Amino acid sequence: MAEGRRSGSGGFVDEMRSVAMKLHTRDQAREGEKQSQGKPWRKWEPTIDGYLKFLVDSKMVYDTIDIILHKADFPEYAEFRNTGLERAENLAKDLEWFKEQGHSVPEPSTPGVDYSLYIEELSKEDPQSFICHFYNTYFAHTAGGRMIGKKVAAKILNNKELEFYKWDGDLSQLLQNVREKLNRVAENWTRDDKDHCLEETEKSFKFNGDILHLMLT
Repeated sequence: MAEGRRSGSGGFVDEMRSVAMKLHTRDQAREGEKQSQGKPWRKWEPTIDGYLKFLVDSKMVYDTIDIILHKADFPEYAEFRNTGLERAENLAKDLEWFKEQGHSVPEPSTPGVDYSLYIEELSKEDPQSFICHFYNTYFAHTAGGRMIGKKVAAKILNNKELEFYKWDGDLSQLLQNVREKLNRVAENWTRDDKDHCLEETEKSFKFNGDILHLMLT
């Protein structure tokens, strides 16, 4: 799920958001255009074991993105270091909490491994596509991801708020700072570069959706 409704910030980010919102179903967003497949997320019945799989695979993806940004095969990647949106450290705390509760934390599964390998390879040769995945992964978590997290916490965690859903500082300002960075980077892209980036949105949704559905297993 991409970021929800907000005041327009202009620039290329609005194009990315528009494409992403159209890939939502109607039960996910007002602007969604896709037909729902299976149960709407509001009626999901997550399990602890499935939720742990989701958190572990999510951490693997966020770890991979952090490594890519710090290695910076393309200079523009460095723009997105230390934005305050990073999630891997928070997820590590959550997984430690589950261990303390007596739960067994699994190894990463196919969805997380496949996505991590995909974006790692992509980042080496296709910065526009990688940045599409960066945007959709982080911004979706701050919007639809938070709603799902709250729903899951109510169903199976006695309303405990995980660190995954907490940010240091004003989240809206952190997001706006990253939008501005994304727009600045995209100013150096041709129209073909921008279209190429947008075309990667559906793959981002597919990979992230596969990880999200782990919580039902």
